[in-house]
Amino acid sequence: MGRMVMLVVGALLALWVLFTFILPMLMGLLQLALIVGVIGVIVFVAVTLVGRSR
Repeated sequence: MGRMVMLVVGALLALWVLFTFILPMLMGLLQLALIVGVIGVIVFVAVTLVGRSR
C-alpha cells in the first residue's frame, strides 16, 4: 500500500515539475530560437542584396 501511495505521489510531483518548470523553459528556448532565426534571415537577405548591388 505504501509503495502505491509513493508511486502516485511521485507521478504527481513529476507532472508538477513538468508543467511548472520544463514546459515554460522549452517555450522560452523555442521563442529565443525563433527570434535568432528571424534575425539570421534578415541578415542573410541584407548581405545578399548588398552583394548583388555591387
